[in-house]
Amino acid sequence: MARRKQPPEGSQFAMSAFRDPGTWVQPFLNYLNAECGMSENTIAAYRRDLEKFFQWNRENAKVSVHDISLQTMTAFLDFLQTQNLAPSSIGRNLVSIRMLFRFLMLEGIVAETTVDLVSSPKMWQRLPKVLSPESVDQLLEAPLGSVDRYYRRDRALLAVMYATGCRVSEVTNIRLSDMNLAERYCRCTGKGNKQRMVSLNPVAITAIQSYLELERPALASLSQQDEGWLFLTRSGNRMNRETVWALIQRYAARTGCGTEISPHTLRHSFATHLLAGGADIRALQEMLGHASIRTTQVYTHVDHSRLKAVHQKCHPRG
Repeated sequence: MARRKQPPEGSQFAMSAFRDPGTWVQPFLNYLNAECGMSENTIAAYRRDLEKFFQWNRENAKVSVHDISLQTMTAFLDFLQTQNLAPSSIGRNLVSIRMLFRFLMLEGIVAETTVDLVSSPKMWQRLPKVLSPESVDQLLEAPLGSVDRYYRRDRALLAVMYATGCRVSEVTNIRLSDMNLAERYCRCTGKGNKQRMVSLNPVAITAIQSYLELERPALASLSQQDEGWLFLTRSGNRMNRETVWALIQRYAARTGCGTEISPHTLRHSFATHLLAGGADIRALQEMLGHASIRTTQVYTHVDHSRLKAVHQKCHPRG
């Protein structure tokens, strides 16, 4: 159970926090942005998780934050399991609550908490879905001039995602000033506002040049001000993640790649194909922008699964 600590005298934040637990959320999110440098998407996920927790607490546990115990947290985790959430999603909810309570300790709102004693749900490692090189080629060629109004933009978008292995949020945040087609690279901004250089292959460069020359000027003219984003919507604004996801779903359905294809599928395919081609895992870590090598190591298992399948199919005793 979290132990109450009297707020510093004259602290308006602390005094209002005792009255309404919800007042802790926004200062905590501000802390994640200003002090931890977390991305907007990560902060939005923390917000959703905490709102879900406080809503459940008001309807079920009805205890103050200082009275949250192991039993309270166990009941909340049981509730999350009834929502058919994946273990990884339940674990992220728990991390959000832990981070909040650590923030409250830093602010002197609570002196100690038992939230850290709650174990995360056991998570089996799920191998990411990966497309074959042939399927990727079909997907990159799926946008057609006879069907799709902005097929050059879509081809450039898909080509950049596969060529760089960037996250969808990184691709949508690329500006024209980040591109250097002559040197075959572009700059992207990843989690924690960390920047890195990613390489562009000839297919991506050709697709980008065609889009910049023949489609982007018309798209940019539809907006009141061209802010320099590389990929624009039909209204001339910056693309968002939802738009990219919808485009990939459309082209995946057209090529028969399946319904489980997402922007991250191209990132997974990029990493797995590089590793299968002999890329060093440390170099792959830098290309993907992973803070820890442990995150990158999942692709060694993906490649091993592919090799195992080939062995079983082709070996006389497989």
